[in-house]
Amino acid sequence: MSIRPADMRPAAAEPDIEVVAEAGSGTEAVALARASGPDVILMDLRMPKCDGVEAIGRLRAEGSEARIIVLTTYDTDADILRAVEAGATGYLLKDTPRADLIGAIRAAARGETVLAPVVAGRLVTRVRGDAPQAEALSARETQVLALVARGLTNGQIGRELYVSEATVKTHLTRACAKLGVTGRTAAVTRAIELGVLPSGR
Repeated sequence: MSIRPADMRPAAAEPDIEVVAEAGSGTEAVALARASGPDVILMDLRMPKCDGVEAIGRLRAEGSEARIIVLTTYDTDADILRAVEAGATGYLLKDTPRADLIGAIRAAARGETVLAPVVAGRLVTRVRGDAPQAEALSARETQVLALVARGLTNGQIGRELYVSEATVKTHLTRACAKLGVTGRTAAVTRAIELGVLPSGR
């Protein structure tokens, strides 16, 4: 299931992908996502009323667990970091080939992080250049991040590790602080860069 801004139309229907809503603004995207509960959202960055990053932030604040892929023409460091920190689980450019876009939607639905090569490169460069040397993660923090990398929600991680969701959040908060980042995706990216987590899924 997917929700997307109205200008993002795949060339043909895919049997396993159902478009449940189309939004023309960030505000409308939030309202439609709340009403339809999509699995995956394709979100533009530049939209009227509220931009994509603000819309992502609102959805995350409401507890939405939808996989949100930013699909945009903008690839500046600032745009990428704002989107990732707001809670985006993927970042692709609008010149992404259709087959790759469809594959990315399916990957996001499986809980994978999907990044355009140029975006992944910018994130790694940013981490190498700006982040301080990370404090060593505990075994539990590493375990939690590994499960985040697999796409599990905090609730699912709690059930997997037999701890409360609040405990999972505490481990994530501490891991982010040690890694010098904010946000789940940024923490996983940094942990992979440091070799704490494997680069393959």
